[in-house]
Amino acid sequence: MSTTTTPTPPTTTPSPEEGFRFRDISKMMGGGQSTLRQFGILGSLVVIIIIFQVWTGGLTLSPGNLINVVNQYSYILILAIGMVMVIIMGHIDLSVGSVAAFVGIVVAKSMADWHFPWWAAILLGLALGVLVGAWQGFWVAFVGVPAFIVTLAGMLFFRGANQWVGQSTSVAVPADFQYIGAGYLPELPIPVPFNFLTMLLAVLAVVWVVVFEGFLRRSQRKAGTDVAPVWVSVVKVVILSALILVAGWLFATGRPGTSFPVSGVILLVLVIVYTFVTRNTVFGRHLYAVGGNRQAARLSGVKDRWTDFFVMMNMSVLASVAAMIYVARATASGPQDGNGWELDAIAAVFIGGAAVSGGIGTVIGSIIGGLVMAFLNNGMALLGFGADVVSMVKGLVLLLAVAVDVWNKQQGRPSLTGFITRRFSRAEEPFATTAPGTASGK
Repeated sequence: MSTTTTPTPPTTTPSPEEGFRFRDISKMMGGGQSTLRQFGILGSLVVIIIIFQVWTGGLTLSPGNLINVVNQYSYILILAIGMVMVIIMGHIDLSVGSVAAFVGIVVAKSMADWHFPWWAAILLGLALGVLVGAWQGFWVAFVGVPAFIVTLAGMLFFRGANQWVGQSTSVAVPADFQYIGAGYLPELPIPVPFNFLTMLLAVLAVVWVVVFEGFLRRSQRKAGTDVAPVWVSVVKVVILSALILVAGWLFATGRPGTSFPVSGVILLVLVIVYTFVTRNTVFGRHLYAVGGNRQAARLSGVKDRWTDFFVMMNMSVLASVAAMIYVARATASGPQDGNGWELDAIAAVFIGGAAVSGGIGTVIGSIIGGLVMAFLNNGMALLGFGADVVSMVKGLVLLLAVAVDVWNKQQGRPSLTGFITRRFSRAEEPFATTAPGTASGK
């Protein structure tokens, strides 16, 4: 008796090294969190810089202007790091500007009237951030008052506290303290036509990019997840390394006595630390789990209340850091410090790809969003536009960014690469079956 064997269709699951696939573009920016807005806003940042570079006759990418951008906007970018974690959790923090103003005036008074050394004043500022954050986190996490209400109350209370402590006057800070906001990496007695430490920092950043990419690929293999082709990693590393080295050269060859700002160094350290925390730690996984589905996370054993508490406390600590950097650069703390900071931080996070509903967002995306706002402000200032025009443009950019997020959800297309992949999936994988809603890029 003969047996008939039914031929099975050949499986065409390509290996990570096999040719070009449109879906691999998503892995260039990290895969899961690479939404359409995060791809688009990165391209928008490049376009904005190029347009203003041409429009201003080359001033935008001049060393002096880049140094000014970092000095002027580093504190907003620091706030955006904390705000993205708050928004991932589904909350909002309206108090960061007032908290920063309160911490700034107390730190300034501690040095001017209480004769604290600069390092003790910094510790006092961080301690105040912890206390304020713990206060607001308690009401949000353990009492259950919505964060919007708690931080609205905090915005009013700490704005009044700033004016009460400082008697609505400005308080100057000493020169030693000013270094953290207005200082630069020092010159070394090395006969080179650039700032050695700045270029060394750029080289170390390139090494970190290479090592991080290798670590990412190895962890993906161990976890059994889809690993990007080698060409994707190579292109990503080459592009990032080139950008870092060019930026490092521009900062290192500026006006004598200047180089990469100390505030920028603080920002870079915070970006690296918080990127690691949100992507590679248990707390980071809990952050996204609670933000994505609080009830499911709670049933899985996640202590969502403590996650709420630490996220709110962390936001106030970063507001304290931003306050001290701003006061150090301004050389004094005053009653108008912090006005509108919370709006700039929130705008940076949403422009950088965070979802209004929570559960989605990245530190890097928020930094990119903040840089978009920074170069828009800077470019229009160089061209002589007034504050009214700048404010209107920023509002339109924020509205467009959130509208794209809403439109994406309505169309069921969470990412650019997911859209492209669906267009070409039949040609690439004629025998593969894909479950609904599992398009790449999300």
